[in-house]
Amino acid sequence: MLGDLGWPEAFLVKHETAQVVAKKLLEDILPSSEDMENCCKNSLLSQLTCLFVLEQLLTCVSTREFTVSGPSDPIVVAPGGEAVLPCFLSPARSVENVEELRWFRNRFSEAVFVYRNQQEQKEEQRAEYAGRTCLVKDQFHEGKAAVHIRNVQESDSGIYVCFFKQGVFYDEAILELKVAAMGSVPEVHIQGPEDGGVCVVCRASGWYPKPQVQWRDSRGETLPASSETHTEDAEGVFSMESSLVVRDSSLGNVTCSAFNPILDQEKAMSMVIPERHARLQLRQEREKLLCELEESQEDILKSTSTLQEELDRRKAAYMAAWRKAQLYADWRKEHFQAWSVTLDPDSAHPLLAISQDRVHVTLMDTTMCLDGLFCVLGMEGISSGRCYWEVKIKNGDSSKWILGACREDVDRKGLYFESPDKGFWTVGRSSSGYWAYINTGRASLSFRQTPQSVGVFVDYSEGDISFYNMSDLSHIFSFHEASFSGTLHPYLRIKSGTVWMILSSIAQGCDGEKWEERRSSKGRSGKRRKNGKKSFLFPLKQSLNSPGEGLTPGSKGVHSPPGEASPFLPHPVTLDSHSADTVSKLSV
Repeated sequence: MLGDLGWPEAFLVKHETAQVVAKKLLEDILPSSEDMENCCKNSLLSQLTCLFVLEQLLTCVSTREFTVSGPSDPIVVAPGGEAVLPCFLSPARSVENVEELRWFRNRFSEAVFVYRNQQEQKEEQRAEYAGRTCLVKDQFHEGKAAVHIRNVQESDSGIYVCFFKQGVFYDEAILELKVAAMGSVPEVHIQGPEDGGVCVVCRASGWYPKPQVQWRDSRGETLPASSETHTEDAEGVFSMESSLVVRDSSLGNVTCSAFNPILDQEKAMSMVIPERHARLQLRQEREKLLCELEESQEDILKSTSTLQEELDRRKAAYMAAWRKAQLYADWRKEHFQAWSVTLDPDSAHPLLAISQDRVHVTLMDTTMCLDGLFCVLGMEGISSGRCYWEVKIKNGDSSKWILGACREDVDRKGLYFESPDKGFWTVGRSSSGYWAYINTGRASLSFRQTPQSVGVFVDYSEGDISFYNMSDLSHIFSFHEASFSGTLHPYLRIKSGTVWMILSSIAQGCDGEKWEERRSSKGRSGKRRKNGKKSFLFPLKQSLNSPGEGLTPGSKGVHSPPGEASPFLPHPVTLDSHSADTVSKLSV
């Protein structure tokens, strides 16, 4: 109850001791509890008399005939060691016939050791001290007694009370036991060069609890350790090792200290770093690094030579049978002529927007949920030789599109499916992945890297069309032994989404012909323009609206991809009456 009021621990111990002693005296002197009850219930006067008697008894047991004292400093013992807790009578006299000796901690009744009537009383001993304590009697005649605790544990640390009682007289002393160990003085030595400096190592052992390790320079400023490890033995005692890399030789010396937080004590050792030694170590380190660098360069040269030999071997094998090889698009270019191709606006669906330079194409209105046949052909046709062109794709991984080549006479009216037997050799992307469109349906495609540009290689004489991912130059798919009859044209189709398809600008045409010559020989009219169509010129919409916003079907004017100047300028568009009506219905 007094503990709840915040009384000091020493006072509480003394108060509890007085209560216990008074209780025993009352049992010996006063009548029985029944007689006391009969005596005290007669009148108020008799109750006051009982209280007065109790007060006198407490005063009596407080009168001291002797005093008990103990060591003023804490008793320090390492884990697993042995502790001796001594007490002394003053004035000095033999304690052989003392009625009771008791060592306890928090509660009087929970004893560490009890010696009463010249015998040890084990029934009152706390369980954790059983078998670990004994009484030291060799100085009883001098008024000294001590309890010996073996195999000291961390839980033994704290306050102990030594209690002596003889008749109605008693006294007690308070002792403190600390479970701690000041280990060895740190040993410091130079280990050698490391990480552009000199590595200094500090070791110490026999510490408890785990010590706090610190490095300091000659000015007392803390230096950061490069590593620190602690190990604990079976007794719970710690050993430590800490290292420091000194890169500044002007420090002069460094100090390693180990601090015990329980005892508030430290041990330290300093090490002088000779400037000459530091320079020598740094020079050795530089020489070692240079040697390792030379060895690395030799290894790199050997590896490069080996890789070059393997590359030459593969290229030689490829050159021997390049038509069947499916790797290295840059090697394949050596056998094909880069071909400059532009888009034919007359072949474009009305909902497609073509740039003025005729190399960009996208959907005019990307907000419509359509999956239509919005396609356009290349202006220039292929009827012989080996040619290739590239198509850059923006936003292709979130849209549906198809690209490749087709015969000039394919039927693109109504609904159709691209396949070789219908004159289409294509690859593309749908909502379920990437595909090559073959006669039996679709063949799934996989990529190491999402294609941002696709190369189309046409070998007309061999009947071969191959597709390459120009982002990592890997092979995508090939159509072999295709049956070409007539002229082939590049084919681009946008099914849905915000994709932009851009034909790369390449100056030279197929088989070395300049594309301007091929274009002039073909003429601007082209075969695919039908009678009954008219060309219209629509102005470019210059606003900050989103792509396609504010445009009418067939206007061919859209915004450019993000970060680019708009390539779309007015150019003629052909609409017949049927197409215009269809576009009006789609826009609604």
